[in-house]
Amino acid sequence: MSDQEAGHDESEDARKPTGRGIEIFGRRLPLPANRGWRIALGSSLVVGGLLGFLPILGFWMIPLGLLVLSVDLIFVRRWRRRTTVKWGRARSARDGNGAAGKPVRAPSSSEPS
Repeated sequence: MSDQEAGHDESEDARKPTGRGIEIFGRRLPLPANRGWRIALGSSLVVGGLLGFLPILGFWMIPLGLLVLSVDLIFVRRWRRRTTVKWGRARSARDGNGAAGKPVRAPSSSEPS
């Protein structure tokens, strides 16, 4: 029995991400497969971000570098997970109470429209 007879679609396999990567805002960014290259990339992004006052570099490089480093370094991974949990709790509390942080009240049928 061939793959096509079994209903296997090769295009689905081509879309699956391979290797290591990080997901940011629903987008998957590939990372080098070698641990040394990932650490070098993350470290250089953080150092470049510290020089963010220069024209080409930017402070946006610091969090991106920390995300890259969180794949391999446990203390950065713990910091990222704590931040993600705190952010998620804050969002759920905000979303549970309405977008402005105030309780949403449905109009009753006795109130004039």
